[in-house]
Amino acid sequence: MRWKLPLPGQGHASPIVVGDQVIVLVAAPVGEAQPAVHDSAPGVHDSVPVTHRHRYSVLAVSRADGRVRWQTPVREDWPHEGGHTTGSQISGSPVTDGQFIYANFGSRGLFCLDTNGIVRWQKDLGRMQTLHAHGEGSSPVLHGDLLFVNWDHEGESFLYAFDKRTGETRWKVPRDEKTSWSTPLLVEQDGKSQLVVSATKRFRSYDPADGKLLWECAGLTDNVVASPVFHRGLVIAGNSYYTQSMLAIRLAGAHGDVTGTTNVAWSMKRLTPYVASPLLAGDTLYHLRHNQNVLVRLDPSTGEFRGAPLRLDGIRDFIFASPVGAAGRLYVTGRDGTTVVLREDGENATLAVNRLDDRFSASAALVDGELYLRGEKSLYCLAER
Repeated sequence: MRWKLPLPGQGHASPIVVGDQVIVLVAAPVGEAQPAVHDSAPGVHDSVPVTHRHRYSVLAVSRADGRVRWQTPVREDWPHEGGHTTGSQISGSPVTDGQFIYANFGSRGLFCLDTNGIVRWQKDLGRMQTLHAHGEGSSPVLHGDLLFVNWDHEGESFLYAFDKRTGETRWKVPRDEKTSWSTPLLVEQDGKSQLVVSATKRFRSYDPADGKLLWECAGLTDNVVASPVFHRGLVIAGNSYYTQSMLAIRLAGAHGDVTGTTNVAWSMKRLTPYVASPLLAGDTLYHLRHNQNVLVRLDPSTGEFRGAPLRLDGIRDFIFASPVGAAGRLYVTGRDGTTVVLREDGENATLAVNRLDDRFSASAALVDGELYLRGEKSLYCLAER
């Protein structure tokens, strides 16, 4: 452990790296505790009551020594939803173009900051009412001079495109969707870009220039959280809540409603992911079965299993963080603070099992031989000495 920094608030937003800084979003309770306000959304369960106002901030940390470079509070608010017991008040991760940092705090606003922590613009998108009051989670996406935000909730749902320099709305298209937590994916097919969004009613693709719907496909199920991946002309998405589903859509020739057509390259109805997004490493697609410590390995072109599912011995809790890969290794971190390191090959043998005294839901950030892990209590830098 090169350094460890106690964080001034919780959050499931993953850390990102820009230059010599690690950027982290935090939400911290402020002031005296007030009488508890319980969530009243239809079907609410396992909910945390709201007892404090929260301060929502963007934090920049030195990669060299773990010292706080700057901290910019962007909003102080009384949350209208408490969220799930395993959730947090900020789960959408920031994104950067190297010059500016874009942070979507959902119902608290969308913000653009420079690398010195100065807010350059902000947008108020209104109040999001999530399914079962489980909280908000989709991250913004950059492409060219556009910033995309998926706004699926229990009210009117939209997909937005903003000018990344000014925050001006370039386009906004309605979506016939309930709450989803997945982050859109930018892909390219035949020299043209597509913005792909997975959700309950339809898996859809849009033209990022104007928001025009390119194709759509039914087949996923409720509560879509995991984000899609792209492999050699296929976009792959999956989820599991009441039922399980995973789809691979062939982009070549995809137009209109492709449900039940040959553009559905393959599908499966078992051992599918839920919260953690899949990982493409080499020629293998890896994902976690639901939130369990079971790693599934697939041929991304055919959906065929590559060996039996692997139980990740050592992890004793749910896994919300997405698996990551680097230097011929796979890293899977559980909520209990355990990270299992696997070899990236046909056997996927366990190389190490490491434990930290914290709880983890954010995905790790990897850069220059350094591993950044964001826990509920601290931010950690793990690296060779």
